Order: sequence, then C-alpha cells, then structure tokens
Amino acid sequence: MTTFPTAQAVRTTPEGLLWEPSERWVRGRKGDVTVVDSRHPVLVWEPGVPVPLYAFPRAEVREELLRPAKNPPTGTHSGSRIFYDLEVDVELVENAAWTFPAADLADHIAFEWFRRVGRGLDHWYEEEEEIFIHPRDPHKRVDAIPSGRHLVVEIDGTVVADTNRPVLLFESGLPTRYYIPREDVRLDLLTPTDHHTGCPYKGTAEYWSWRGEADVPTNLVWSYPDPLPAVGAVQGLLAFYNEAVDITLDGERVERPVTHFTKALAEQART
Repeated sequence: MTTFPTAQAVRTTPEGLLWEPSERWVRGRKGDVTVVDSRHPVLVWEPGVPVPLYAFPRAEVREELLRPAKNPPTGTHSGSRIFYDLEVDVELVENAAWTFPAADLADHIAFEWFRRVGRGLDHWYEEEEEIFIHPRDPHKRVDAIPSGRHLVVEIDGTVVADTNRPVLLFESGLPTRYYIPREDVRLDLLTPTDHHTGCPYKGTAEYWSWRGEADVPTNLVWSYPDPLPAVGAVQGLLAFYNEAVDITLDGERVERPVTHFTKALAEQART
C-alpha cells in the first residue's frame, strides 16, 4: 500500500527550518550549463521567510563546478556556514550555493535564484515548465474567478476604475486582488513604466504609475499580458495595490490590508 504525503510530511529541524520531499523533476541552469538535475529535491522554508527554496542531494548537483566560497557571508540562510562559489565558463558567481546548518539537510545543497536576488542560477524548470523567482509552494493556492460584483477604485478621491466584471484573484496569504478590464479603467490617469516583476504562480507583470500629484507609490498598477495558464482569466486586466488605494466593493469600502508590501509601498510614496 502506498502512503501519500500529508501535512505530517513537513519536518522541523532544531534550527527552525521546515522541509519536505518533493516529487517534481527540477533543473537549474547557469546560462546553457545545467548545474542541478534532480528528481529528489526537497523544499525548505527558512524562519520568517514566506516562500520556500529547493535543496538538492549532492549526487544530483554538479559539484565539480563549485568552489569553497572565498568571501562567505554571515548571518544569512539561517546561520549557514558552508557556502560555495560557482564557476561556469570562467565566470565566477560568489556565494551561489550553500548547505543549511541542519543534520537532516547536511547532504543537500541549495542555490540562489538570479531573478530573486541578482545572483545564482538563471533558469529553473519544474518538469518541462520554466518557473521564476522561487519554487511554487505546494501548500499555497491561487484562484482567478470572474465575478459580477460592482467594484470602484479611487485614488485621492478620483475614481480611476469602475466595473461590474472584475476577476477576483484569491492567493493564499495575500488579500484578494481585483483585476479590472482596461475599458473600465481611466488609463489616461496612468503612465506606463519600465518596471517588471515575476511570479511563479502568475507570470511576468508590467506596471503603471499614477499621473496625479497625490502622495501614492510608483508602480501602483499592474497587469499580466501573458499569464500562466492557471490564472489565464486575468490576462490583460489591471490590478491596484489594495494597500494604497481606496476600493469599494458592492457599496462597502474595503479596508486597506497590511501586508509585506505595505512598507515598500510607503517608501515609494515618499520618494
């Protein structure tokens, strides 16, 4: 009889790390060179970090490309002390990999993701699909659901969106995001920017800023022109940071949430 993993499969180390095995085939590349090719990865959650990382058995890592780090950092990755520089095609990437300070994970190596921290491996794949920024969390769910609710968005008292056909995106750990057809948004009040972000659940987003003089953050509005299939319903629609605008849903004002974006948005509003 096969016993399938449950929440009990998540294990805790004395250092406060959470980890669990994954059944996904994962590859990581630096340029055209495959550095990791693993069918036995584990997901690791560090204390205070909301998203997981992968760690891989040493046998599934090209260790001949790793060098003991010349300048290992301190106080990062839960107090890890063993770091590696990565050398690929005469390019040296400092502190690209490390071993977590936990007996359970001593035979595993983790890597930085370039699109998340600016160094590390460039491209990552789960099965045949490329993923971005960080691994997908198997305990997280994202649902994009078309709605007929009446939604109004205001900035500094000015209505910038008014729709009866939003798509509501429900994502574990985040407030509901409201995606609005462009025809129902005052695009003349917004300016496109060159800012982009990536999300392993939704894809790559493009952004707009508010044209007015209100004290609001830059890059306040975003859209996914080519979203991942799981959230295809939001394609081309625009969303606003609930944390920084006023939203009224079916006649009731939605309270501004406090999230891990709140501080960064406040700082952007002051610059």
